[in-house]
Amino acid sequence: MADIRTRSGDLRPATLHLSDLGDALRAGWADFRAAPRFGLFFAGIYVVAGLLLIQLGAGFFTWTLTLTLGFPLIAPFLAVGLYDVSRRRHAGLPLRFGDVLSVIWRERDRQIPWAGAVMLIYLMFWSFVAHMLFALVMGPQALLGPPDTLASYLDATGVTLLVVETVFGAACAFLLFALTAVSLPLLLDRDVDFVTAMKASLAVTRANPRVMSIWGITIAGLTFLAMIPALLGLFVVLPVLGHASWHLYRRALR
Repeated sequence: MADIRTRSGDLRPATLHLSDLGDALRAGWADFRAAPRFGLFFAGIYVVAGLLLIQLGAGFFTWTLTLTLGFPLIAPFLAVGLYDVSRRRHAGLPLRFGDVLSVIWRERDRQIPWAGAVMLIYLMFWSFVAHMLFALVMGPQALLGPPDTLASYLDATGVTLLVVETVFGAACAFLLFALTAVSLPLLLDRDVDFVTAMKASLAVTRANPRVMSIWGITIAGLTFLAMIPALLGLFVVLPVLGHASWHLYRRALR
């Protein structure tokens, strides 16, 4: 099978406009409609994994909340398949499951696993600091473990905890988004190392803070809404966002 990976080039960030987000979403929707079997397949993996994670935390409010919010962090790994579908459509290549899956398999020997390792370490740090903040705000009762009822978080201390954790989580989430928004499709498309790819992704975010912030909010908002009806909305939202991320990447780097 022909390798359609491109050279790295200078990786200069382009100036993005809000219209680029709309164009990327429309292109992502077009890719999904043109090859829905791929989107439904990869989204199905997300949904099944997400339902299993929620089942593991069933009956424990804290664990359910943590697993549900943390679950989207694993999405970029299988998103490689969605990127490859969009790449193949753009290149006019045939779309076959065997070809797409073989690309995902070959990535195990490239740079995406290293990017995944960075994300895993980042998530572990995120979890550690979140637990530390919980202990600092909740006081000695934290030694007994986190409360597992929603009512426990509705008093003054609980609301303070939620505000602190939300602000901290939002900052961590945006940094992770800035590191990966462009780097993952870039690693699939070009021969660069994961450090170069993440630096390029940060450069795109710095060059376009308003547009990239809106893009991050759009991803978070659509994903959250899609998760409400038993994660079923992810069957459409995740493929469209995955394809759209590829098209935005193509616009973001010269």
